[in-house]
Amino acid sequence: MFDGATLNGWDGDKSYWHVENGAITVESTCEKPTGTIYLIWQGGEAADFEMKLEMKGTGAAVNSGIQYRGAILDPNGARGGVGGGGRGRGRGAESTTCPSGRPRGTPPSHESQAKWDMLGPQFDFDGRNMYTGQFYEQATGRGIIAWRGQMVQTQEGRNPRLVANLGDRDELGGYVKIDNWNQLHLIAGGHQMTHIVNGHVMSILVDDDASKFRKSGLIGFEIEGTGRIDIRNIWIRKF
Repeated sequence: MFDGATLNGWDGDKSYWHVENGAITVESTCEKPTGTIYLIWQGGEAADFEMKLEMKGTGAAVNSGIQYRGAILDPNGARGGVGGGGRGRGRGAESTTCPSGRPRGTPPSHESQAKWDMLGPQFDFDGRNMYTGQFYEQATGRGIIAWRGQMVQTQEGRNPRLVANLGDRDELGGYVKIDNWNQLHLIAGGHQMTHIVNGHVMSILVDDDASKFRKSGLIGFEIEGTGRIDIRNIWIRKF
């Protein structure tokens, strides 16, 4: 999926997304914040597939993830977050000056990012390791469905049901490497989606909600918050 040298086959705002030292790289800083932005694979939609990659987050406030079975958000619909369809984490009252002494930057506008703004399932990843590995759904109203350590089933008209505990949330979090490379492994087969980090199953969702389930869609990467994300060795097998 990635040639290790260029962004050929990927589309996004390349004033932020670029290749550095063999990895897809994006950084959000106080001086040049990204808001919530996406880089989308141009290899077509994927339904049932297995995907592996390495991801590194630098900075406690950075948040990222793999979008999959996704779609482009209606630009006329409601969106959260700054610069895209994020979780709506507002910046609140902040100084106009960065710690560096330089002026605080402005994230890109909704309009400039609309053609890449995604919705749908996400393999979550964050610098504080609060969310890494969980199942989050972006811009659909469902939000977090399966926390790390959970296997959850959804059914139409009912609340999500905990089917099994896969392990202690904090203990599983201990397998995540902070400020270092992590092996992310995603398996989407039928209605079941499994998130694995460094060989450990973090969450499983069995999505039997016919009104919400997406059987296929686009694949992309996201960044929000402040910090840096590096992604390399991206591999997919459709089945």
